[in-house]
Amino acid sequence: MESIEMTTISLKRHLASKDLTLDDAKKLKLSENDFSDESVTKLQESVVQPQKVLETESVAEEGNGSEGEEELLEGEPDEGDPESFADMMKHGLTELDVGITKFVSSHKGFSGILKERYSDFVVHEIGKDGKIIYLNDLSVPADDEDPSEDIYSVLSDDEKKRLEDLQLYKNKESNVVIEVVDDSKEKRTIIHQAVKGLYPGLETKTEDRDGKKYIIAYHAAGKKALSNPRKHSWPKSRGSFCHFVLYKENKDTMDAINVLSKFLRVKPNIFSYMGTKDKRAITVQAIAVLKITAQRLAHLNKCLMNFRLGNFTYQKNPLKLGELQGNHFTVVLRNITGTDEQVEQAMTSLRDIGFINYYGMQRFGTTAVPTYQVGRAILQSNWNEMIDLILKPRPGAEKGYLVECREEWAKTKDPDAALRKLPVKRCVEGQLLRGLSKYGLKNIVTAFGIIPRNNRLMYIHSYQSYVWNNMVSRRIEEYGLKVVPGDLVLKGATAIVIDESNIHNYTIHDVVMPLPGFDVIYPKHKLAAAYEEMLAVDKLDIKNMRHRVKDYSLAGAYRKLLIHPQDVSWEVVAYDETKIPLVRTDIEMLEGKPLPVFNTEGKYRALKMEFSLPPSTYATMAIREVLKMDTSIKNQTQLNTVWLR
Repeated sequence: MESIEMTTISLKRHLASKDLTLDDAKKLKLSENDFSDESVTKLQESVVQPQKVLETESVAEEGNGSEGEEELLEGEPDEGDPESFADMMKHGLTELDVGITKFVSSHKGFSGILKERYSDFVVHEIGKDGKIIYLNDLSVPADDEDPSEDIYSVLSDDEKKRLEDLQLYKNKESNVVIEVVDDSKEKRTIIHQAVKGLYPGLETKTEDRDGKKYIIAYHAAGKKALSNPRKHSWPKSRGSFCHFVLYKENKDTMDAINVLSKFLRVKPNIFSYMGTKDKRAITVQAIAVLKITAQRLAHLNKCLMNFRLGNFTYQKNPLKLGELQGNHFTVVLRNITGTDEQVEQAMTSLRDIGFINYYGMQRFGTTAVPTYQVGRAILQSNWNEMIDLILKPRPGAEKGYLVECREEWAKTKDPDAALRKLPVKRCVEGQLLRGLSKYGLKNIVTAFGIIPRNNRLMYIHSYQSYVWNNMVSRRIEEYGLKVVPGDLVLKGATAIVIDESNIHNYTIHDVVMPLPGFDVIYPKHKLAAAYEEMLAVDKLDIKNMRHRVKDYSLAGAYRKLLIHPQDVSWEVVAYDETKIPLVRTDIEMLEGKPLPVFNTEGKYRALKMEFSLPPSTYATMAIREVLKMDTSIKNQTQLNTVWLR
């Protein structure tokens, strides 16, 4: 096999400016009848974080990645203006900037549009049992312990508002008094169940006042009760965790959990999951939640947009990050230009050989300041440069308040003054400025530490990924796709060096490359010097990757050079309407909607492909191998196309 260098970039279809609208990014309603309440929409939008960047692989579009990492919030371009977004991306990265330069296949590339509709990118999680997770059952398990469905209607809107304010300590009341109209024991029981079930942390008691029955709601055990559901109300015979399948459209996992927790009136940290999934896609994954009944969860199906919850079971344990076996993808590339022969060659190569396991573009951020540059400054202990990279003004379009915040920082270096320009304080700029305000400019390390650890480490991991991409391209340039003495393979969790005595035991699919760190070995050929030289240029010593701040010491890791996708299948379909759905979703299957009927001929052709990938791999890199196309947002927008999100 010979490697192919990326010397030209295939162009995608040019769209007229009128085609580049926000309509493609708007929410789809799963059911007009269920989701007609405008207040529900506003509430959902109010709990979705307005800014995101630095997504991990698992958050980003392909749904795979370093499953233990959380998302990091940072300033993001204003997507409300396509021209602004395109202007911003003029200053973004290309694949060449992050070391992505090689291909493994020899077929001629062709163009196609990825994610013209977010429904063109469907991700199903693969569970720890190796089975693909589908949403195919909306029923609630029969449970004698469940309260009556009347709990959702027995309270008035005013009572619900007062109870919520009491639960969240938003008023000065020590309790809420509810008069029992049409008093009966059954009615009182339902009200007790409604308060305790819908407002975790509240207790109730019945009182007689002037011959009338009243139910008094009050706090059970202070503010901690909100995040610790009532133990005595949960049946001992039932597992403490309700596991369910979450189907979501155009929402990333953290946004979805924020919405669910808001509607359930609980804290997000009682949810657990195996990996995070992308926003601009339809994704299906397993979620677990502590001591919330399937009945309550199923009730959300009546009031939430772009979500469905189902396949409920009770289990003893939560889910853990990284437990998934991977993700299964259904991807539609619209308006392809390749011939049937080209498509056959491309997909056969993907099935039989695979693709280079590059870290995808989203690993390095979407703004004019690459995240690996921040990571490099941290490793160099160049704290002033780190702050400057995060806070300085940057070219391109951003939200107005971020521009003002950066300008204020550049002018005054006053964290309090810059912070006053930010209405949203949870972004990384806001967190860093809060730290600087609290600890001062002479305590930058401590100030930076106010940002959650996993989020800080993502900058460093971005730098590791940048080095790895460049070294892999160098490895393929030097030796192609054949195994050579000095390459590394894993034996269990330990890396060993290939030599003449064992080289016949391995193929290129066994070869791994190290991410730099103090606990890895390097190839015993030209690449060892290449690693050392690359880090030396960045004023880092590859032989001393321990940092005086323990969190930033890099142990390193090993990553497969090539990935061999499983369950690969494909078909070319014809269509006439640009917005016609080309994939049948889990919801459509539940509703009994028929499979899309494709014409034998049409105005456009689309490539519909399916494949499964292990964790920490990027579906965009598989698609890149098929199209022979630069997947960077900068390239997408420069071609005046629908950008990758």
